[in-house]
Amino acid sequence: MMAELANDTAKTMKPTVPTKNPRRRFLRTSALAAGSAFFGLKRYSLSACAVVTMPSLDRHGPLLEDPDGIIDLPRGFHYRILSRTGDPMADGLVVPGFPDGMGAFEGPDGKIVLIRNHELESKGLPIVANRFRRAGPFGARNELFATVDRSKLYDVGADDGFPSLGGTTTLVYDPSTGETVKQFLSLAGTERNCAGGLTPWGTWLTCEESDATADGGFLVDHGYTFEVSPSLDTELQTPVALEEMGRFRREAVAVDPRTGIVYQTEDRRDGLFYRFIPNVPGSLEQGGRLQALALTEPGLTDTRNWRGSGAPAFPEGKTAGTTWIDMDDVRSPKDDLRERGHDAGACLFARGEGIWFGDGVCYFACTSGGHARLGQIFKYTPSPGEGAAAEAQTPGQLELFIESTDGNVLEGADNLTIAPWGDLIVCEDRSRNSHIRGVTPDGDIYDLAHNVGSGTEFAGACFAPGSSTMFVNIQKPGITLAIDGPWTRGP
Repeated sequence: MMAELANDTAKTMKPTVPTKNPRRRFLRTSALAAGSAFFGLKRYSLSACAVVTMPSLDRHGPLLEDPDGIIDLPRGFHYRILSRTGDPMADGLVVPGFPDGMGAFEGPDGKIVLIRNHELESKGLPIVANRFRRAGPFGARNELFATVDRSKLYDVGADDGFPSLGGTTTLVYDPSTGETVKQFLSLAGTERNCAGGLTPWGTWLTCEESDATADGGFLVDHGYTFEVSPSLDTELQTPVALEEMGRFRREAVAVDPRTGIVYQTEDRRDGLFYRFIPNVPGSLEQGGRLQALALTEPGLTDTRNWRGSGAPAFPEGKTAGTTWIDMDDVRSPKDDLRERGHDAGACLFARGEGIWFGDGVCYFACTSGGHARLGQIFKYTPSPGEGAAAEAQTPGQLELFIESTDGNVLEGADNLTIAPWGDLIVCEDRSRNSHIRGVTPDGDIYDLAHNVGSGTEFAGACFAPGSSTMFVNIQKPGITLAIDGPWTRGP
C-alpha cells in the first residue's frame, strides 16, 4: 500500500539528459499523477520538488520529482486522488479494479460526472481469473453479489455463480471542494470493458474487448458495445448490446457529430478499422450498417509497416484515399469478422486502440504498429459526403500522422483525447516507465506525465466540458486522479 501523500518537500535535483529525436522535437513538460492509499481529498502541489527531466523544448516547464514516488509533474501542477480500487461505493459495492477508458460530463450544480470502464474478466486461467475476481465490484469472494438485482446484469455467469466482472462505474466529482461526492456501479455483467467513447447526444459508449461466447461459463456472447447515461441515480442501468455495430475485440469508438457515424478500433494484431452508419443518427439501438475501411491505392491493404511482412510501406506523412466495404454476419460467431473483411480488401491495422473525434477529423492509435513496433497514430478525415453516394467523388483520406521510431519519445500509444488547446493527449500502454505524451498539430511530441510509481499504463485521459481539469486512470493498482495546473502556459 502506498503512503499517504506528503506536503510539498524539496529534494535534491536529479537532472537527466533528454533523449533527442532527429525527426521530431521531443518536449519534456507537464505530467499527471497517480496512486496513493489516501482516499482522494488531499491536494498535492509539486512546486517545491526537484527537477528530474531537462526539457529540450519548454511547454509547461520541466518535470519535477514527486517525493512520494507516484508521478512527476511540472511546477505549479497538482493532483487529487479521487478514487482507488477497493473503496466502498454509495451502492454498497466496492470500486472495481483495472480502470481504463473514461468520459467526462457536465453535471448539475457545477459537478463533473465521470463514467469509467473496468477491464475485468471473470473467466480464463485460474490464476488470472482469481486476480480479476479479487478486483471485482462484488468483493473478493463474491459476497456482495447477493445485494444486486441480477436482472440488471448482462451476464450472471453459467457455472459457478460468478458473474462477468466488467462494466462501468460512475463517479461524481465536485471541483469546488475537490471531493468525490459519490461513486457507484452503473453497468454490470459485461466482459473486459476496455475503452469507449463519448456521443454528441451526451452518453458514453463502453466497449467489450472480448471474443467470449456462450459456453465455458458464459450465458451469452460478448464483444459488443453498450450505451451508458451519465445519470446520478445509483440504480444499475439495463444493459443493451448494440449487436449491429458488430461483435469483435473492440477497443474504442468515436462519433462524428456532423453525421452520427461511429468509428471503431479493433485491438488485434490483424485488426480492421470500422465505421457504423446508423439507421437513425443518435439512436444506435435502431441498427445500421457496419463497414470496414479499405484504401483506394492498389495493393495497399496493410498499414502496419512490419518488417518482413512483404506489404508495401505506408510511410509517415502519407495520405491515401479510402473506400468502405460492407460487412455481413456482423455478430461473427466464429470471431472471423476481421479475416472476412481483409479477404474482401479491407486494410490491416496493428492493434487499434484509442480514438477521438475533433475539429472534423478522427485520430486513432495503433499500439504495435510501425517498423519498430513502437506504435502509430493515424488521422482519418471523413468525406464531405461521408456515408452517402457523394462519397465516391470525394473519398475520405487516411494519413499516417506519427510512427514512433524511439521508445523514449513514444511507445505503445493507447487511449487518447484532444485537449482544450488542440493537442492530442496520448496515454502509453507499457509494462513500465509509462508516460502521457502531448502531440501538437504539427506532430511535435512532448511529455505530459511520467508514472514513476507502479509504472503501469495510464488510461482514460479526458477533460470535462468547460473545465481545464484533466482526469486520468492508472490501471494498476487502480487509481483515478484529477490534475490541475497552469495549462494556459501551453499553446
